[in-house]
Amino acid sequence: MTTGKKVIRLTARAAHKQEKSLNIGTPFIKLESALKLAGLAQTGGHAKMMIQNGEAKVNGEVCYQRGKKLRNGDGFCVGSEYFSVAAPVTTDPKRETE
Repeated sequence: MTTGKKVIRLTARAAHKQEKSLNIGTPFIKLESALKLAGLAQTGGHAKMMIQNGEAKVNGEVCYQRGKKLRNGDGFCVGSEYFSVAAPVTTDPKRETE
């Protein structure tokens, strides 16, 4: 028995994530500063609200810590904007101030 209805099959593809590099000259950068430097937040207050609202992800997980330290190779995103941190690698622990 035919009902006269057509079956339409749709396939969804994940959007291509274009990762941008955020170059910094220090061993780490705090998340709220990274959001400002990347142009995702206009001010420190705006960055704070974005983080508190759970809009920022660090390495794929929602992060609520404004002072979260991002180091070389860490990734962060807000919405569809993805960034990878490129920081100088230090081997001297005294140079990396926590």
